[in-house]
Amino acid sequence: MERSLETSVSQAVDAWLRWLPRWHPAAHRGRTRICRRCIGSPILRAAGLVDDVPHQVQHGLATRMKALVDHAVAEYTEQNLPVLRAELRAADLREAQRSYRPGEGLDPEFDGLQLDPDPDPGQPYLFTLAELGESQARTVPPPPPLSDDAKEALRTEIALADQCANETGRRICELLVGHRLAIHDAVERYVEPQVTALLDDLALELDSPTSPW
Repeated sequence: MERSLETSVSQAVDAWLRWLPRWHPAAHRGRTRICRRCIGSPILRAAGLVDDVPHQVQHGLATRMKALVDHAVAEYTEQNLPVLRAELRAADLREAQRSYRPGEGLDPEFDGLQLDPDPDPGQPYLFTLAELGESQARTVPPPPPLSDDAKEALRTEIALADQCANETGRRICELLVGHRLAIHDAVERYVEPQVTALLDDLALELDSPTSPW
């Protein structure tokens, strides 16, 4: 398990490093919603990606590490938590009945982000991706009720799954420290010049005689 996790973290960091040269600052209007996956993330602290790093750069690495935690918890659940395993399988079957799931199959850099931009006053949407997904969710039948004993067993197994997630997350943070130098060098090479150029362009625009500011 330990060696497998170490290898998986290295492979995930390498995949993020291969993606990073393709990153460019977003030119569209920013979104105001806070990303709960990245804000205050111990994984990002361990990787040294906390200060002055654009969110999508952070998000791509955080999502890849979350996938490793999810995989470890799924394996632990499959082997040790029969009640939770049955509930998750039933939930997967219900989820499969949706004909449209806009949040699935996204690249790590976009997985977990809000599906639609913030609304623009005076420019209403005919529909949004989130609304389409929710409309499909309403057609999914509710799960069958659980007995009191099953509820108690489920609560116990959820606590064990959470413990597995926390232990895996802590170990990933320890392993990420060993990749800090490579992560820092990549950010310095590919990200910081683009951020500096963006700030320089903004400064020129604000200094322009035609600027409204």
